[in-house]
Amino acid sequence: MLAFATDLHDEGLDAVLGNVQERAGLGGLTLAAAYHDARDLFPHNPVHKVRYLEGGAVFFRPDKSRYEGLQLRPHIAGLVHKTDPLEDLCVAAGERGMDANAWVVFLHSDRLGFTHPGCATQNAFGDPYLTDLCPSNPEVRSYTRALASDAARYDVSTVFAESLHFHGLEHGYHHERYFEEIGAVGNYLLGLCFCVHCLGAARRSGVDAEVVHRSVRDELKRRLSDESEVEGSEEISRERLADFGGAQLLGYLDARIETVTSLAAEVSAAVADEGARFVFLDLSGAEKGFATGHPTGGATPTIGWKTGVDVAALAETCDTVEVTGYAADADRLRFDLDAYHSLLADNARPGLLLRPMPPDCRSADNLAEKVAVARELGLERLDFYHYGFCRLRSLDWIRGSLTT
Repeated sequence: MLAFATDLHDEGLDAVLGNVQERAGLGGLTLAAAYHDARDLFPHNPVHKVRYLEGGAVFFRPDKSRYEGLQLRPHIAGLVHKTDPLEDLCVAAGERGMDANAWVVFLHSDRLGFTHPGCATQNAFGDPYLTDLCPSNPEVRSYTRALASDAARYDVSTVFAESLHFHGLEHGYHHERYFEEIGAVGNYLLGLCFCVHCLGAARRSGVDAEVVHRSVRDELKRRLSDESEVEGSEEISRERLADFGGAQLLGYLDARIETVTSLAAEVSAAVADEGARFVFLDLSGAEKGFATGHPTGGATPTIGWKTGVDVAALAETCDTVEVTGYAADADRLRFDLDAYHSLLADNARPGLLLRPMPPDCRSADNLAEKVAVARELGLERLDFYHYGFCRLRSLDWIRGSLTT
């Protein structure tokens, strides 16, 4: 089960592990070892019902030697000056016979991008997105490998990787405002990175990156002009993008996939060198169902290309590709999981992340249906998000779903 260091601090490590092991019937806890800024509701937290999480910080004590010579270095959370939450978890979990895992948010950083804007993604107009580090940037890739190996050196079973890919325009800052409509295609194009490293990666794959850059910029200018009217029902697809960008634009998108796949392979190897397993979290399901729990349209993995995610390629280098199963309906979840199975090799089984709380789940029976689907399909692992966000009754629902 996923949790924050503040959950352990506020409720007490032994109390949290007791709830997870005895009440939920789970065999491990996955701690957010590196996380972004957030303001969240914590229903059963005895100290804060609404808490601001310290953003862009790591919740363990970094090994400084791993970052020597690197431009990017981790920011240590204030809580770590008192204790090492990841080390404490590893010791306490081990005493209970439980697994400890490190949950690392890699490239969505609302601190490092502001400190090092040259490492952030950059749109077609040259504007940096300071909350997102670019996976094409060599400095970012070096930092990512170091951070992964640093977390994996602890006595953890798994490094659970989130945000190891590109992000869209509307991904992650506070009070984002987009009043004029430029359509789904326009929003996607405005989220594409055209930093020197992404342009270089595209050129190396045979793409005329300058032509793509110019065509995207011109299309965005057209959509932002006074004369432009865009229908709200516009849909996005690779075919729709090819209508104006042609094969060169599609090649640019393919280069992004190569960038993400190679970075994941490097991070997976760094984790393996420390003796831990590596799970790549595909957020496509979150993009579709995060807000409502009711994803629509095509199967979840069919939109992975938007962020540079190719689950089949990732499965060849990562121990597990995990699905964000953010769907209230068990039939929809099965539909998405079947699509993942069709893309993966016979010996590659995805993992599944479920939310045992609204908007995905409002009853024990609903959760049990979805866990039954996961069992039937023989998934690699099953995780639950998130200890601090749900009511404690969700722990009872989890145990019930696992023992049904």
